[in-house]
Amino acid sequence: MQMQQDVLSDRRTAQILSFDEWSEKMNHHRTSLGRILNPYLKKRSEQKKDPVLDFLFEYYKFRPSHLMRWSPGIGVDLLHGGQQDQLPEVSELSVNDDTAYLDPKFFPEKRLRATRWIHELLVKTNSRKPFFGCFGMHEWAMVYRAEGVRHSQVPLRFSDDKIAEIVESRPVLCTHFDAYRFFTDAAKPLNKHQLTRDTFQDTEQPGCIHSNMDIYKWAYKLYPWISSDLIREAFSLALEARTIDMKASPYDLLDHGLEPIKIETEAGRKEYLQHQTDIWEKGKPVRQKLIEAYEKLLDFVD
Repeated sequence: MQMQQDVLSDRRTAQILSFDEWSEKMNHHRTSLGRILNPYLKKRSEQKKDPVLDFLFEYYKFRPSHLMRWSPGIGVDLLHGGQQDQLPEVSELSVNDDTAYLDPKFFPEKRLRATRWIHELLVKTNSRKPFFGCFGMHEWAMVYRAEGVRHSQVPLRFSDDKIAEIVESRPVLCTHFDAYRFFTDAAKPLNKHQLTRDTFQDTEQPGCIHSNMDIYKWAYKLYPWISSDLIREAFSLALEARTIDMKASPYDLLDHGLEPIKIETEAGRKEYLQHQTDIWEKGKPVRQKLIEAYEKLLDFVD
C-alpha cells in the first residue's frame, strides 16, 4: 500500500499537458528541425559534404531521425483522450485509459552511475569562470606538423610550414580533452594543459566552444528521459558553436559558404572572441536547464 501511495504522489507532481498542448509541442519540434534537417538529408543523399552538420551527426552519435522524434521528458503526463495512436513513438511510455507518461521503472539502473557523473560535470563546469583566450587554436593543433591531414578532402588555407608558424606564434591553451586528444603528437607538448580522460571534470570550463557544443551530447544521451524541447535547444547551440569552430579553423570552407574567421590576425581574434562570448552567454541557461533536468530525472529514478 505504501509503495502505491508513493507512486501516486510521484504522479501528482507531474506536469500535465492536454492533447492540444503536447501535439503542438511535438509538431513545432518536427517543423523547426525539418527546416534544417530536410535540406541536409537531401544534400547527404547526393553525397555532398557539410562540415558542420556532418560533424554533429557523425561525431555525436544521434541520428537525424532520432533528433526528429519528440519526447516530453520525465515528469510530464500527456492526456491523450483515447487517441493513443497519436502519442510519441517512445517505447518507455506507460499508457493508461487517459494519460501517457515516461515510467521511471523503465530507466536502466546501470545508467545511474553515468547519469550522476554527467550531472556532476555539468555542475562543475557551470560554476567556473569562463576562459576566452584559446582563439580556436585546437583545430590548428590537429594539423600541426601532421603526416596526414584528418579531413584531406577539404583544402587548407595555408601551407604546412605556414600553419606551423601560426601555431608556434600563439600560446596553445586548450582545456577540453576531447579536442586535445586529436592534437598531433607534435602539438600536444605545446598545450599549456596536459589533459587526460581522468581529469576531464577538472578542466572543463564554460567559455570553451566545445564544452558548449557538448551540452547537446549530454542532453541526447538521456533521450527520451530529457525532453526533446531541451535537446533541440542544445542542438541549436551546438550548430552555432560548430559553425564558428569551422570558420576559425585552418580549412578553406568558402565552397561550403563559410567565410573564415582569420584568427591569425588581430582583427580575426577579436571577431572570434566576440562569437565565443556570445556562445557562452547563450550556453549558460541551456546548461542550467539541463542540470535541472538531470536533477529531476535523478529524483524520479534514484
